[in-house]
Amino acid sequence: MPHYTTLSITPDASNPRIARLLLNRPERLNAISNETPGEIRQAVEWAQSNPDIHVIVVEGAGKGFCGGYDLADSAEQKIEHPCQQEKTPWDPMEDYAFMKRNTEDFMSLWRCTKPTIAKVHGAAVAGGSDIALCCDLLIMANDARIGYMPTRVWGCPTTAMWTQRLGPTRAKQMMFTGDVITGAQAAQWGLANEAVDASELEAATLKLAQRIAGVPRGHLAMHKLVVNQTMLTMGLEQGQMLATVFDGITRHNPEGMWFRRYAQAEGFKAAVQWRDSGRNIPEGDEARAEIARLEAQIAAMKSAL
Repeated sequence: MPHYTTLSITPDASNPRIARLLLNRPERLNAISNETPGEIRQAVEWAQSNPDIHVIVVEGAGKGFCGGYDLADSAEQKIEHPCQQEKTPWDPMEDYAFMKRNTEDFMSLWRCTKPTIAKVHGAAVAGGSDIALCCDLLIMANDARIGYMPTRVWGCPTTAMWTQRLGPTRAKQMMFTGDVITGAQAAQWGLANEAVDASELEAATLKLAQRIAGVPRGHLAMHKLVVNQTMLTMGLEQGQMLATVFDGITRHNPEGMWFRRYAQAEGFKAAVQWRDSGRNIPEGDEARAEIARLEAQIAAMKSAL
């Protein structure tokens, strides 16, 4: 069996036609590390090349599915990603290449000819929602949560899957507010295929996976390709290109830099609390003035050490 540092993939004990891809950093709420996207792609490629596998279930260890990118530490430091954020001048194409690679890794779940099912308990938020929505099907616990809070500041979902999965009206609501919805609401909106009580999530997911696993692999591949081709015709790849460019901009415009400096000065949790509270987020000249004030505060903190 393949071995990875952030996840595992194995055939299901009850049905070898089902692969179980487990995001396995429970101590960090399965947050996305630099290794996670590439390991997701490698695990999917293993399942793709295994003729016994017909369907892949993606799930998270511990308290939730995935809490997004692992930024709690890096957002407070000088460098967020090796290729971007604090380099001057900022290189948008270097940023784009870095984030597009992650998007393509997540999209291996979508491109794979074998159906993929996201089994979501706890939270699938920010980058974690990207992983969930790149799967073909979504089964959620009623009390699970999904959303992309960084649309309020410092982020744009690079997979651009919200419109594809929800339609423009609901997608705009999620993007404009950064709100998180429950599994029950996700099912009502048609985002999730099914929402059940948390105690029934494993059984409901396995029931669907077993039903799919009985279909010949060739039939599954053809049906998936037909639907995926429709999504491509609707402009999925163009949307992802734009979203990935915009993601970089949101982290480098005055509002994004304010968020970063506030996290460095007051802590990432304080910055997230402001972002999600509904308080007005400084913008334009106000953000620039706040950046200057926060940078002076950070310099004073460093000199006091």
